[in-house]
Amino acid sequence: MANDRPEQLTPIDCDPFSDTLDPTKGSPLMITQKQEEELALPKGVAFTLAPHQMIRLEMHYVNASSETKSVKATSTFIGIPEVEFKDEADFMFVGNPDIKLPPKSKVTLGPTYLPLPETHEGVHFFAITGHQHKMGKNVKVDVVPSKDGATKSVYDVKNWLWNEPETVFHDPPFDIPKGGGFRFTCDWDNVSDKQIKFGEKAEDEMCFFWAYYYPSQGPQVCAHSDQPKGGPVDLCCPGDLRCGLLFN
Repeated sequence: MANDRPEQLTPIDCDPFSDTLDPTKGSPLMITQKQEEELALPKGVAFTLAPHQMIRLEMHYVNASSETKSVKATSTFIGIPEVEFKDEADFMFVGNPDIKLPPKSKVTLGPTYLPLPETHEGVHFFAITGHQHKMGKNVKVDVVPSKDGATKSVYDVKNWLWNEPETVFHDPPFDIPKGGGFRFTCDWDNVSDKQIKFGEKAEDEMCFFWAYYYPSQGPQVCAHSDQPKGGPVDLCCPGDLRCGLLFN
């Protein structure tokens, strides 16, 4: 959803995820890297849209050929009767930006522990998608009752593909114990001659996953980092003054 500009019916250049950290300007409804994908919400759960709400379709792509290519994207929304609506769905983005991949190397980052924000205690997660760029080999996600607690796997896809990462649906949805959080791991094989670091560009790398949940407590981007000068940090954006320093 987008709230910060007039309707634009022809494609324009844009900064990726420009509104992710500012819910007053909009928030993601769905992210997919597949040619076609369906997000099936649990019974009675839906995204709510204000009257005349504007929707932005944001495409990230690289034309690796020598020819001009045309691309397009479409989205179909299927509503439910108002009497069936019980809970609003929302979106959480979780990751670790501490990525440094030496040339010609295989690297594992993690396991990284990220506690669930107190604002999101008691919510129900029903789908997860892992995300890396082209050197990525796998994303695994567990739920734990504490930093050192026993794990419960919620995302572990056999033969995982970075360019078409599978969305794993949970029916019934899973909850995170009070005081617990996510523990996740990312693997890479840097076959290039360059060192690769965290970033949004195609030549950079990421270690993230997005999770769909209900009832809505607002969209958030959460991350753990060991790199800040003051020591390890766990933060969720918006709402933390350090968000701009970590993601820029």
